[in-house]
Amino acid sequence: MNEIMSAGVELMIIGMVIVFAFLAMLVVMVNIMTWVVQRFFPAQPITITPIASASTSHTDASVIAAITATVHQYRDKHK
Repeated sequence: MNEIMSAGVELMIIGMVIVFAFLAMLVVMVNIMTWVVQRFFPAQPITITPIASASTSHTDASVIAAITATVHQYRDKHK
């Protein structure tokens, strides 16, 4: 019985060491990949283009009327 317990504990310790080594290697590899990507493929600056406001766009009055009627109809149904 004592031999079985010592073999079980030995196997458990070996397994935990292997898992810990794999996770440590995974963290190192992810950090290396992050460094490589940032070094050789830098982020491009984001350019934001201003969006025209609703008052400056040419919206047809019939489209606005249709949207307004639809919103009122929805609100009447779902009170």
